[in-house]
Amino acid sequence: MGKILKIFIAAKGKPPTQKINVDVIANRGIVGDRYYSGEGTFSTKLKGNPKSEITFIACEEIDKFNASQEANLSYGELRRNIITQAVDLNALVGKRFKIGDIEFEGIETCEPCAHLASTVHPKVLPHLVNRAGLRAAILSSGELKTGTEFSL
Repeated sequence: MGKILKIFIAAKGKPPTQKINVDVIANRGIVGDRYYSGEGTFSTKLKGNPKSEITFIACEEIDKFNASQEANLSYGELRRNIITQAVDLNALVGKRFKIGDIEFEGIETCEPCAHLASTVHPKVLPHLVNRAGLRAAILSSGELKTGTEFSL
């Protein structure tokens, strides 16, 4: 299967920061991320909901968007935590999977919203529907590292 290409976290009101590795805590999120600390844009709405624990997006979808829209969005600009390579994220909805030794469960697709479109690129909303990633629950704690492979 595929692997983690890049990892990003962001503090409240700050642009995403690329990391080589991060600690993830079961039923909570990524240490250092705005949703872990309850400061994300939608933290109040998502409080206690595993939808806010971790998000994924495929590098291939970002690359396709950039090519089709003549855009130059970096992988971090779409504000997803984990950038994957060669992973069918939509196929993981409702399934358990592992990255290294850490277990996750795909909850739902992570659709683009008007807020993201207004801050990143206006065509994100119509062009990344069903392609903007995956929201997942973190089922076990551990360290995620760039390059680690996925397994089902």
